[in-house]
Amino acid sequence: MDTPLHRVGLVGYGLAGSAFHAPLIATTPGLSLAAVVTRETERAAQARAGYPGVEVVDAIEQLWPLNLDLVVVASPNRLHVAHATAALEAGVAVVVDKPLAATADQARALADRAEALGLPLSVFQNRRWDGDFLTVAELVRGGRLGTVHRFESRFERWRPQLKGGWRELGDPAEAGGLLYDLGSHLVDQALTLFGPATEVYAELDCRRPGALTDDDAFVALRHANGTRSHLWMSAVAGDLGPRFRVLGSDRAYVVHGLDGQEAALRAGRTPADPDWGVTPPAEYGLLGAGADTAAQPTLAGAYQRYYAGMAEALHGRAPVPVDARDAVASLTVLEAARRSAAEQRVVTL
Repeated sequence: MDTPLHRVGLVGYGLAGSAFHAPLIATTPGLSLAAVVTRETERAAQARAGYPGVEVVDAIEQLWPLNLDLVVVASPNRLHVAHATAALEAGVAVVVDKPLAATADQARALADRAEALGLPLSVFQNRRWDGDFLTVAELVRGGRLGTVHRFESRFERWRPQLKGGWRELGDPAEAGGLLYDLGSHLVDQALTLFGPATEVYAELDCRRPGALTDDDAFVALRHANGTRSHLWMSAVAGDLGPRFRVLGSDRAYVVHGLDGQEAALRAGRTPADPDWGVTPPAEYGLLGAGADTAAQPTLAGAYQRYYAGMAEALHGRAPVPVDARDAVASLTVLEAARRSAAEQRVVTL
């Protein structure tokens, strides 16, 4: 017999909901995009056009009679905890876009509540499945670099003018700014590779005219295993550094450019398309030391694995693909980074 589809409700149909979650959910075997929550008339029309048969409602409370198995929270950051809590109290498993919450304490309380209710709670950390990150992880875990002493990771952009929107508001409750936006990915990747951080140092700046929250940031971590992670995120980088520069005792790995899956999703492509996640050979990174370097093929990116993992978790066959406790650890580091920048000191965890 065919496995029944798990019905999914999606809260929010902005960039995250429309370009990331909806197409990934709709192309994942075992999942069905059943409902979308949005109050925007244009976005509602886009959802109906893109997913015929989807039910569009204008409030999260209207989801509960629809017999959903999973609710995906892709609303503005300030609403993540409230929306996730409402779904859990309604007895539904939850995925929350990053960051899970504005503070580590809020994230911990949410994880505790999900555990008490016996419901899956996961955080959408899609960039664990970037092709370049998968390549770094394979090299590190396979010992190809020797002992890694420094991990450099960057998300840099050239956007010298403010765009507007809640991500640029200064209220900490919004959890805006690049530290919480791009830094949520960079810190999660560093902790995933090298384990807990013991020390955090950060520099946070508002560079653009009128900026109310950080748009240029640097975070340095010392991990318990001795590795140091140096993480950059910027909207004002006129010259982009390497995406990853990983220095080990035997070799180094350096790669430029960004994984192409986000651009592909924005262009309307999905993991069902041929050659999804494939990086052209001209964009491969280099592995080696000194003059002895060679192109290292980039593993295929695979955002689809996240929701495939959620489908397995809903069947009870596997844990969620990203544990909510991982988000607590990342938010602990992000909060320490804010404290470090404000007090101009290294924060010990």
